[in-house]
Amino acid sequence: MKITVSTTYDVIWQLKDHNHYKFTKDGICINSKRNKIVKRVKNGGSIGYCIAGKFYSLTSLRPELEKITNIECPF
Repeated sequence: MKITVSTTYDVIWQLKDHNHYKFTKDGICINSKRNKIVKRVKNGGSIGYCIAGKFYSLTSLRPELEKITNIECPF
């Protein structure tokens, strides 16, 4: 017997420089290249995400966000 569970997230924002990192309305960061959720971590006194091997705090990520207008479809 095999049980499969799937979850759907509605992404609204993406990063300007790394556009495969997408954010939901609830603040969940998703790497769409690897289809993984990026964990929110604490580094020193700052809370943020490790994106492309570098730590970014939430305050430094906010100006880098842009709304998703069109989605590239490979088909």
